Amino acid sequence: MTGWIAAYEHAWRTQGTEVLATIFTAEASYLQGPYQRPIIGLPAIARMWEDERDGPGEVFQMTSEVVAVEGDTAVVRVAVRYGDPVDQEYRDLWIIRFAEDGRCSSFEEWPFWPAQPTTAHPAGS
Repeated sequence: MTGWIAAYEHAWRTQGTEVLATIFTAEASYLQGPYQRPIIGLPAIARMWEDERDGPGEVFQMTSEVVAVEGDTAVVRVAVRYGDPVDQEYRDLWIIRFAEDGRCSSFEEWPFWPAQPTTAHPAGS
């Protein structure tokens, strides 16, 4: 599991998107948040990948902790800090389902930012 996480980070830091085929299946789904529409298939994931990052030289630090693994599914807690000095950060939960060959067939993330409210009706609203 930690090898796949390292490969994901390596892919984010790599020029182009060809490396994505080593970590995602051809028909993988990628859900960027619990209420987002899934991005389906490697070509669509590659377009999103390039749109979302500043480029392979983007400065960031990523730490992760595997929370649970059961069968073909893993849950990972991730923290990402962008910039030097840091100008953006978030914590994320990943739910990853794997195909038999070890590549991801379904990726779902639940990102949280520091100022994000934790209730439907934040105080003062």
